[in-house]
Amino acid sequence: MVCDRCTMVVRQQLEHLDLQVSEISLGTALVYPDPSENKLREIAASFKVLGFELIDNEKDRLIESIRNTVIEIIHHSDLTQHIIFSQVLTDRLHKDYSYLSRLFSESGDLTIEKFIIQQKIEKVKELLQYGELNLNEIAWKIGYSSSAHLSNQFKSVTGLSPREFKTMKLNSRKPLDKI
Repeated sequence: MVCDRCTMVVRQQLEHLDLQVSEISLGTALVYPDPSENKLREIAASFKVLGFELIDNEKDRLIESIRNTVIEIIHHSDLTQHIIFSQVLTDRLHKDYSYLSRLFSESGDLTIEKFIIQQKIEKVKELLQYGELNLNEIAWKIGYSSSAHLSNQFKSVTGLSPREFKTMKLNSRKPLDKI
């Protein structure tokens, strides 16, 4: 769950399945009563129809927690202060960063670092489309050392310069859960 609408849909679906939701946050939901195995299968099936999946093992939960933490920081926090993602992940997940990094890389074809870059570029695309900030302001807001660094990284990920992206007025942004 990466947005408020996703959280709302998950809450509604769980309540529709006669579960009381005590807490919902990015990637987790606490429900009562504890669901039986049959109820878990029913939840998983109903979530699958909506494009969600039920995560029921520790490694998958950790990977999802890494993704949600990165998304939360980049898309819902102030990045003007220098953030050391490895330290934040270690502190929040109480695991060694090398273990988290290896686990994340094994789960797909992205490293945590590449995932962070892709998320930052999606945020830059959003800000470019809004047109309220210039590239220097966007670079500062996203935590880049300079607009030149941002431009180089943007071009290496998208194949376009930020200026080209903005003038083309393409909607080539990716949903956060598809990165």
